[in-house]
Amino acid sequence: MKTPCTAPPGVATLEDLVERDKNHDCGGFGLHGVCVKVEAVADLPTRFGNFKLVAFWNNRDGKDHLAMVHGDITGSEDLPTRLHSECLTGDVMGSLRCDCRDQLETALRKLGSLERGLLLYLRQEGRGIGLINKIRAYALQDRGLDTVEANLALGFRDDERDYSIAAHMLTSLNIGSIRLMTNNPDKIRQLEQHGIKISGRIPHVMPPNEYNRFYLETKAVRSGHMIDFHGKRRLEEQNEPTIVEGMVLG
Repeated sequence: MKTPCTAPPGVATLEDLVERDKNHDCGGFGLHGVCVKVEAVADLPTRFGNFKLVAFWNNRDGKDHLAMVHGDITGSEDLPTRLHSECLTGDVMGSLRCDCRDQLETALRKLGSLERGLLLYLRQEGRGIGLINKIRAYALQDRGLDTVEANLALGFRDDERDYSIAAHMLTSLNIGSIRLMTNNPDKIRQLEQHGIKISGRIPHVMPPNEYNRFYLETKAVRSGHMIDFHGKRRLEEQNEPTIVEGMVLG
């Protein structure tokens, strides 16, 4: 019989989570009952500041998802948090077709400058369609399709990502509420559906370049991302100032 997913009292450090989760098995989150557990914790000094790396196993996709933790986050409220989906071509190879590397580095730089912050690195390459299909989608875009049309042509939805894993990771880390660094309303919606309390949104808009401007415009116009292009009407919630380089979080 699986027990509910809770963060029991008495967990003092991130390292304690490894021992706590040794035999963890719960009903999970979402349609597929996704359950995660902490497998390892280690220090990770980076060019963006000192972090702790928390490695998670999960029972759904066989992929190792990560949390990058800056400062003492256990039991935190209003924790500045970024969910970043893996992008090999952008994060590692420096692709200009997307803004993924800019988003990752800007988020880590900001989180590393704060007293505490959290980045979840989710292994959801190509909006969840995988690396090979992502390259296939690129080939279709080279022929004139936009990013949404390319995914649909390959038989996928606009966005195949599932944030139930992220919701369980936040619960496992005993986070009370987060200020989510995002432009994507679907992230907010999915996390809230899984019981995550989002106390605010931190806009995370990157300046476009000549190669990714159409991609970013498509995300805004067709996927509903909160990015303002060409006078696109803003929702009331978007009237807060855009935060890019040099942002200061109150």
